Amino acid sequence: MDSDLRADAREPSRGVRASQVQAGVNRAGMAGMAALFCGLVVLQPDWPWGWIAPPALYLLLWLLVGHLSRGHYPYDRFGPANTVTSIRAALVCALLGPLLSGAAAGWAVVLIGTVALALDGVDGRLARQSGLVSNFGARFDMEIDSILALLLAVHAFIGTAAGAEVLALGLIRYVFVAASVLWPWLAYPLPQRWRRKAICVVQLATLIILQIPSVPGDAAIVLSRAAFLPVLYSFAVDVIWLRARRQ
Repeated sequence: MDSDLRADAREPSRGVRASQVQAGVNRAGMAGMAALFCGLVVLQPDWPWGWIAPPALYLLLWLLVGHLSRGHYPYDRFGPANTVTSIRAALVCALLGPLLSGAAAGWAVVLIGTVALALDGVDGRLARQSGLVSNFGARFDMEIDSILALLLAVHAFIGTAAGAEVLALGLIRYVFVAASVLWPWLAYPLPQRWRRKAICVVQLATLIILQIPSVPGDAAIVLSRAAFLPVLYSFAVDVIWLRARRQ
């Protein structure tokens, strides 16, 4: 019994764990805020909304992550992987600045998008190396990917000759989420699949390429259509899998 009490004493209480996680969320948020302002310096949006709205959006995300981590994050430290994802989230928020300034696409967007995509290959590896893999972290990463795809698609629609169909690359995830309101079985958990991650990389890489000013209009249209086919295939496979297992 004494040994059990000593073991329990070594375990952090729920309140201590929550404060440790919140401290990690705060550190990650500050690192992200620094990355956000670096991104804005690169993107050079107009004042005031181009500089005010991205930090405001990131602050809301920061508060939401802190709130959700209290009930859904299973560890007693936030971890380096979630810190990297927070930095990615900040760079994604920075992409809102040029849109509000009427200056979509271009080489600066290519740079910020490329850095955000490159970091996508870092956070998962860090989570595995640190032993802090969680559904919370995977969902955090996925939602940032979805926002990145949406903002890049809007950049391409406004600033390039890709046409309105490029918006499908950014909206398909949100159409899937909206459909789950009508068909709740679409919200059931899905098994991990490398297919999903690989196609997401192709989707984001294509959207980044479309930001390059020298891409011809015809090529942009072909690229956006070619990238949408595997994305549509991936969602179709998941829908079929979920439908077969609905209650």
